[in-house]
Amino acid sequence: MEIRGHSLVGFRDIAGSSETFPAWNPATGKPIEGDFHSATQAEVDLAARLAHEAFAIYSRVKPSDRGAFLRRIAAQIEVQAEPIIERAHLETALPKARLQSETGRTCNQLRLFATVVEEGSWVGARIDRADPQRKPIPKPDVRSMLHPLGPVVVFGASNFPLAFSVAGGDTASALAAGNPVIVKAHPAHPGTSELVGRVIRACVREQGLPEGTFSLLFDAGTAVGQALVEHPLVKAGGFTGSTTAGRALMDVAAKRPEPIPFYAEMGSTNPVFLLPGALAARGKDIAAQLHGSFTLGSGQFCTKPGLIFAPEAAASEAFRSEFRERVAQSQPLTLLTAGIRKSYSAAMQQRSNRKDVRPVAHGNRANSVGAFAAEVAVFETDVPTLLAQRDLELEIFGPSSLLITFSSKKQILQAAQNLSGHLTATIHGTEEDLRDFAELAEILKHKVGRIVFNGYPTGVEVCHAMVHGGPYPASTDGRSTSVGTQAIFRFARPVCYQDFPNAALPEQLSNENPQRIWRLVDGEWNREEL
Repeated sequence: MEIRGHSLVGFRDIAGSSETFPAWNPATGKPIEGDFHSATQAEVDLAARLAHEAFAIYSRVKPSDRGAFLRRIAAQIEVQAEPIIERAHLETALPKARLQSETGRTCNQLRLFATVVEEGSWVGARIDRADPQRKPIPKPDVRSMLHPLGPVVVFGASNFPLAFSVAGGDTASALAAGNPVIVKAHPAHPGTSELVGRVIRACVREQGLPEGTFSLLFDAGTAVGQALVEHPLVKAGGFTGSTTAGRALMDVAAKRPEPIPFYAEMGSTNPVFLLPGALAARGKDIAAQLHGSFTLGSGQFCTKPGLIFAPEAAASEAFRSEFRERVAQSQPLTLLTAGIRKSYSAAMQQRSNRKDVRPVAHGNRANSVGAFAAEVAVFETDVPTLLAQRDLELEIFGPSSLLITFSSKKQILQAAQNLSGHLTATIHGTEEDLRDFAELAEILKHKVGRIVFNGYPTGVEVCHAMVHGGPYPASTDGRSTSVGTQAIFRFARPVCYQDFPNAALPEQLSNENPQRIWRLVDGEWNREEL
């Protein structure tokens, strides 16, 4: 497939702007041949209008056809996997094995949403039948179900060029719910984005779907993203990235004349609590595995464990010694962009200059000229300092973590109680630890979207039960998830039909129930016709 650097607006390739930007190779620090044209306001408007027109048709596409569309995208990505992975490797320096795994995850989640759509019960159909004899007033026939919102804007993420990008979870869930999608490609991997975007567009044509079902726009800055969120025909947004960018777009969405939901998954440091019994039993193993977790993907996972709570030195010496040694032996890791490297270097310098934190260990120095390389680093402080200096809880995107010592059960519970919102929290403990620290899990369920026991937060299973979200600032709406099939509910809203004749009802609410979906009928779940 050819990479042209043009926005894909419906079925059209458009290079409306003379403003261009290159893709960069993080391994060499040099630009990749070929430029990408930033979208213009006219392209933003055209994409939104085409999506609005497509919504009238696509929102009514049969569940079986919508499922077939998602399956076709997955199949065609697999057909084109080799050039997509090759380009993604060039633009991100991520290992090809990792990108192959991510391709599989991307296709699997597309197929998972296809099964949800085809089965049909996700619409949450509810039926309360009429009772004309009820006194003092008759009871009406009331039926409700979820309907799609309208055009959805999706922002590609820097750290997952496939699974959280053009055909990622936000796109899959929005399309599954019946919404056209406009993707704002991430400038860290524009060529990869274009290749995947062309696959989706071809599938739109092959399935006979309306032109505006999908569009892809480029921009190296923030203007196009803001214009998309502001556009009056756009009805929702999905984002994965930094707290600063996510909050800015959230505010844009809220300040519109017609505010819209904006689902942003943002910064998280994912606290890990190492309890005494677990450290005594397997301190060295935990150190090795935790080192692997916080350096995975060069520390550029939103689930990276960035806060590690451990007992004071005497109670955790085996863990600390092994952890320190592994960090010291770490080789420099390549970051995704020059901007990420600059921010990481500044954060490391700032942390090194503080008097309230101490270095635990540094990996080998990153001296690669021109490459986006960074050294692994771990610092240490204590719970009283963390409570007094709340900025220590903020995310640092890259291979660094903060070890926080506690001296008592009271201290660790106080630390947990004062945490802000995060995506995950992890507890390592024995059965005795869980009895001794019984309040910890109860506190954490109010602070995070996922609690991990004796495991590690990196690696998010795509399944029906997964929750990848959390209280602010982990996400803009802690009631939602961006991973797993519950993500579909972000892009739908309930509509109620009162006293409608059966022939005029959506088939999911009709007496016949042709799909045999689960429905709540007069307070009881069943799949039967009425």
